[in-house]
Formats: sequence, structure tokens, C-alpha cells
Amino acid sequence: WQGFLLSDWEGIDTICEPYRADYRHCVLTSINAGLDMNMEPLRYEEYFETLISLIESGEIPMSRIDDAVKRILKVKFIAGLFEHPFADRSLLDMVGCKVHRELAREAVRKSLILLKNGKDPEKPFLPLDKNARRILVIGRHADDLGYQCGGWTITKYGTSGRITIGTTILEGIKEAVGEHSEVIYEQNPSSATFEGLEFSYAIVVVGEPAYAEGRGYNVELKIPFDGADVINMVAERVPTLVVLISGRPLVLEPELLEKMDALVAAWLPGSQGEGVADVVFGDYEFQGKLPVTWFKRVDQLPMNYGDENYDPLFPLGFGLKTK
Repeated sequence: WQGFLLSDWEGIDTICEPYRADYRHCVLTSINAGLDMNMEPLRYEEYFETLISLIESGEIPMSRIDDAVKRILKVKFIAGLFEHPFADRSLLDMVGCKVHRELAREAVRKSLILLKNGKDPEKPFLPLDKNARRILVIGRHADDLGYQCGGWTITKYGTSGRITIGTTILEGIKEAVGEHSEVIYEQNPSSATFEGLEFSYAIVVVGEPAYAEGRGYNVELKIPFDGADVINMVAERVPTLVVLISGRPLVLEPELLEKMDALVAAWLPGSQGEGVADVVFGDYEFQGKLPVTWFKRVDQLPMNYGDENYDPLFPLGFGLKTK
């Protein structure tokens, strides 16, 4: 191992139960176990005092400190941080350039997972017709760059809205369809949405708000913002593709899954929403496979491939193709 080991934010504090109950033990155990650098952002003075005391008492040998310092300095020397401690700001204009965004768009295409394609296996629903007369796009996540990106984007927890430069899924759809196709978007549909209009199909984009760490704790794992109700309302009236934006699998009730014609897990696609349109309209094939098991009910969790009673909604590695 040529690098050095760094704890997470206040990571060593969790060694004790309850949290930080014996802080001296936390510091002692972490350093002697091989951590070279501890991330103690708020109580660093107490950390310094505790560490020095443990060294002076001999509970942490000086050889362990020398080893940690050697590892840290070695990485910094190799990285050239002593000669060039700051970022090269002359490269700043390259961040977010065309090549970067094309790569991000490719990553979206390759990460999408097709979970359902048609109510009849012999009649696939995707790819969608680009030249359909009238297309209905529904859901707040269809035109929300912040929700596409999720947490750790611009701010720690992320937020909704146009928080950065990018393309929403709705914008990608409008860019992809034929010039004679009409795209109608509504964030929150009602019965009036469908009055007097015939739609070739609907694309419903629902999912989670942005979150990170504790703000994402959720014991129900239902689709937020009444997502299931939105899907039901649309799918009962129009052939429907559902695109789910989430940082994890969410509960999909059998009745809900039955109503939708196709389902794509888009995870948190990031800033280039046109990558979703690239695949659902058939310019590129689906490549994604589930990296986790998709459960049927939360009371099945934790669920892992190979469990004795393994009964998932979609198994680890699942992912359909359109051809």
C-alpha cells in the first residue's frame, strides 16, 4: 500500500457505543489500527490533546506516528504539493467543456437500467417514436436539474432547481423529438390535463429529492412527492414510460408496476439529461445492469444475492435490452 489511510468526517467517533462515549479509546484504537489521518473537523483541539497524551503515555508508539507521517508526506511529495500547493487555475475554463459534457452524457446512457419494456413480452414499448404527434411529459423531476444531480452537488445536501449548468430530461426530450412532434409538460397532472387531447404516449419522471447522509434516512422507501399517485393517474389514461430518479431502489407495488408500460431506473444521472433521451428514443441501446438487488418490500431488507430466501422484485445483475 503506497498511499495513506484517512477516516471519514468524525468517523472515529463512532467506534464507541454510544457515540463518542470513550473518546480516548476512539483515538487510540484508530491510530494503532493503522489510520494515518483522522478527519476531526470540529473538536480538533481535543483530538490533538488526546493524541499527544496517548503518545506521551506510550499507548501509541512513536514508530506508529513516524509511519503515518511518512505515508502522508510521501503522497504529498509525489503529488508535487510542496512545489505547487494550489490548483492550476489556468485550467479552470476547461471544467465543464464540451468534451467533459459529452463524457457525462455517455455515462448517463450507460448507467440507465431498463427494468420493464411492455406489458406483453412480444410487444416491446421502447424505443419510443420520436415523431409521435403529441407527447406528454409529467413530473417535477422531468425539468429539475438539481434533483437529477442529487446530493453532494454544489452544496453538501444538494437542492432542487437550476443549481448548475446542464440539461434537464425534459430539455433532452424536446431536443430529440421530430420537428412536428408536440411536447406538453406538466409538473403536477390533473384530470384537466387529458381533456380534449390525445397523447401518443407519456413519459413520467418521478423520484427522490436531493439528500446526503442522514437527510436521506427513510424506512419506507416509497416514491416521494406522491410519485405512485402521479404514475397511476397517467398510466390509467395513456401508455406510459416511467423514469425513476433515485439514489437507491424504491418500493414498486405490483399493481403500480403492472400499470406502467415501461420502467427505467435512471439513478441520479447528473447534469446531462439528454443522455436519457438518447436511450429511450433508441439512438443507443440500454447497457446497465442492477448493481444491487431490487427488493419487493422493505421488510425484506437487508437482502443479498445468495440469501436462502432470496425473492427479489429484480435480481442482482438484471437489466433488459430493447433488441
